[in-house]
Amino acid sequence: MFERLGDETASRFVTQLIGVLSQVFEQHHGRVVKLLGDGLFVVFPNEGDALSACISIQKRLQETPIKPGGSGAPVQMQMGIESGEVVEIDGDCFGDTVNSAARLADLAGAAQILTTENVWTALLPAQKASLRSMGPMYLRGRAGASHVYRVEWQAGRDEDATMAGRSMFASPSQAFLELTFAGQTVRLDAKSSKLALGRAADAALTLNDPRVSRMHATLEWRGGHFVLTDASSYGTWVYMGNQSEAVVLRRTECYLVGNGQIVPGCDRADDNAPLIGFSIST
Repeated sequence: MFERLGDETASRFVTQLIGVLSQVFEQHHGRVVKLLGDGLFVVFPNEGDALSACISIQKRLQETPIKPGGSGAPVQMQMGIESGEVVEIDGDCFGDTVNSAARLADLAGAAQILTTENVWTALLPAQKASLRSMGPMYLRGRAGASHVYRVEWQAGRDEDATMAGRSMFASPSQAFLELTFAGQTVRLDAKSSKLALGRAADAALTLNDPRVSRMHATLEWRGGHFVLTDASSYGTWVYMGNQSEAVVLRRTECYLVGNGQIVPGCDRADDNAPLIGFSIST
């Protein structure tokens, strides 16, 4: 955007957009703590207000798309909501809760809202109904797994969502992960060593695509689950089952469940996207 519009015009657009977003957050009792370049950090008195504010903004951007300079791709937001204690010093906030919210926002795809069990537990039943479990995931910088939920804020999308997390708590005694790509097939089980995906010739699954890093991602059996870890420059898109929205990994990781697609370096809708099919059997 800055390259297309120039620094002055783009900066003015970002400033105006942040002003509008700040007003919406304030209407839901939120307080903008600081700006993060292309993002905001906001605190709320309770979880319900935070969720309502995020949904309100996503709906507004969907119903009235905002295009920088009047053309190009519309603005889309990635959102993360976490609940817990924060430490406020000189007008800024710190702590594990703040870090977790930032990691969730990084993990979210365009127009997605991700949150955790901490928030789910505190919500009223009507708001809980809009959350779909994605199961436990390891967020960058955290030793333990966090149970992550996706907020289904778009009407008519519930039938497309799957409760992937339900099957993620069972640890089968034997499980097999099969990956297929362009005639290549790789199988991983609980006794296999960690596998690498990427452009490198010694990768277990070699992907000759400029969007794919040499050592793009790894797969391993850990804690009773198959874990996919992104280590790339451009990220990895993961589609579980019938979900049309991806879990986007950017130096983060997630559990694989059932079957689906892994797309290194881009969304599967992009031209000639490198689609890797995966299937887990027990």
